[in-house]
Amino acid sequence: MNLEEQYPKLFEKLEDKELELRHLLSVDENYEDFDSEEYEFEVDEYNFVIYVAEPIQQALGEEKMQELMVKLNEKEEFENFLPTESDLYGIKTTLNEEQIVALVLNQTEEII
Repeated sequence: MNLEEQYPKLFEKLEDKELELRHLLSVDENYEDFDSEEYEFEVDEYNFVIYVAEPIQQALGEEKMQELMVKLNEKEEFENFLPTESDLYGIKTTLNEEQIVALVLNQTEEII
C-alpha cells in the first residue's frame, strides 16, 4: 500500500501528491557526534531524532503542529520525549524506525 492510500487526509492537504516518505518525515537514530561542540539530544536519553518536514508542517499549520507535539509527548511508547522545536523531537523508545514513522504519521492523520 502506498502512502497516499494509508494517509488520505494528509495527502488531501498536500500540494504535491508525488512526495515520498523522506520528503515528509525523517526518523534517524541518534548518535554522539564527537566533531560537534553542540549535542542537541543526549544519546543516553534519546535514541532517535524525529524531524517533521515542511510539507507536513504546512498541511497541519502551526496550531495543529503544537497539537501533534502534545499528542506525541503523551505516547506511552516514548519513554522520553523532548521537542527542541515544533518540528524536531528527541525520543527514547524501543520501537524501530518503521514503527516510529507509522506512529507519527498515524497521529498526523488523526489530527487532520
